[in-house]
Amino acid sequence: MNQLINDHLCETRNNLVEEIQLLSDSQFNAKPDANCWSIAQVCHHLSLTEESFIKVIAWGLKQENSQQTERKNVHLILDRTTKVPAPDFLEPTKDFLTVQQIMTLLDDSRKKFTTFLDTIEDPSLLTEKIFKHPFLGELALDQWIELVYIHEQRHIEQIKEIKALIKVEH
Repeated sequence: MNQLINDHLCETRNNLVEEIQLLSDSQFNAKPDANCWSIAQVCHHLSLTEESFIKVIAWGLKQENSQQTERKNVHLILDRTTKVPAPDFLEPTKDFLTVQQIMTLLDDSRKKFTTFLDTIEDPSLLTEKIFKHPFLGELALDQWIELVYIHEQRHIEQIKEIKALIKVEH
């Protein structure tokens, strides 16, 4: 795996852990209002997303014909003024989750993701093959990998907002 990508994955995950590790389980599951996710749900969504990206990249690698596509600005995902509804299969559970349960889920999804990336025999295929993203359109597979940490950064900002709304002391 590319060292820069690995560094971004690690840095972003460390930032996420910093935001959640000192929360009580009740703070972790508190919702600012009925239409918002709790911090636990945001983190569960991140775990589900990371695991789904493994499937997306694997499917993309199996595609017979490679199509070159224009490189997209995947950093658009960081713009939280644009709300992007999660597909049903990435909707988090409504169950009460402890910080420790989520830390385990996040560790597991990250191990699966990095292990999967390490099994890719020809990483050059990641720039040649594409898979359609529901918001960004046709996206090269290496940009899907970048999206893991960029998407996580987006949700770290959401977690900070939730913490402010539920009055968590910093």
